[in-house]
Amino acid sequence: MSKLKPTVFEGAATALITPFANGKIDFDSMDRLIDAQIAAGIDALVIAGTTGEGSTLSHEEHCAVLARAVEKVAHRVPVIAGTGSNDTAYGIELSRYACEVGCDALLLVTPYYNKATPKGLVQNFLAVADATDKPIVLYNVPSRTGVNISLPVYKELAKHERIVAVKEASGNLSAIAELIAECGDALDVYSGNDDQIVPIMALGGKGVISVFSGIMPRETHELAAACLAGDFKTGAEMQLRYLKLMNALFMEVNPVPVKAASALMGLCTEEIRLPLCEMESEHLEKLKAVLRAYGLLR
Repeated sequence: MSKLKPTVFEGAATALITPFANGKIDFDSMDRLIDAQIAAGIDALVIAGTTGEGSTLSHEEHCAVLARAVEKVAHRVPVIAGTGSNDTAYGIELSRYACEVGCDALLLVTPYYNKATPKGLVQNFLAVADATDKPIVLYNVPSRTGVNISLPVYKELAKHERIVAVKEASGNLSAIAELIAECGDALDVYSGNDDQIVPIMALGGKGVISVFSGIMPRETHELAAACLAGDFKTGAEMQLRYLKLMNALFMEVNPVPVKAASALMGLCTEEIRLPLCEMESEHLEKLKAVLRAYGLLR
């Protein structure tokens, strides 16, 4: 199967947080975050994904965030809309809206809680792909959804012209190697874990959809760019240099630590929506110490 499908982006995409203030979306802070990310060289932005707390946005908020992002980005980088759902009909509705307002691609997480069978996964993703007209990035994160996309499912989905890529956050490098070996000519693969950027790109991955880049966009772009240029020695050195910070951003469930870090850096408030809540004080002190060690806090 020759690679005839479009590539959504190469390099580093930030899974952007959604800033809140007094229970509402803080669009002014969101605008500043977008400008700062693009100024730092980020290659794409994911809006209202896991890190953007898409699962606790109302329908109206979700739509408003997507529309505002498209308007603010103004074609400077691709905007990838998090529109996956555990209700396929709702996922189609939200995905169609994202296409209508000008998002460049869709990020579709595996349906969570339902625990769909492989057949159900295929039917879910194909239903969205058939109902929309933008490239689709599948999102495999079994630690959060309880469902893993197996290689046979990937092979079936790779046949669809609009299913073009995968964000792989399973953590299983052996399975990811198999995926690239079997479907790499039909599906671009992005690392969904910051601590696996270099190994996945060394296997042929096109980049990363990153949490780390939420606070260090330039460095994440440079790390991915080194790997794209075949300089895996530099990429590995950077991966290891920033590993403590990458790990610190996952000492509690994402996006709690990255939102706390962003607040400490003066980028937005720490406000987060239940059932997520503010960091434990002990963890917050550890996060502050790591941020100081990397020169991000005084």
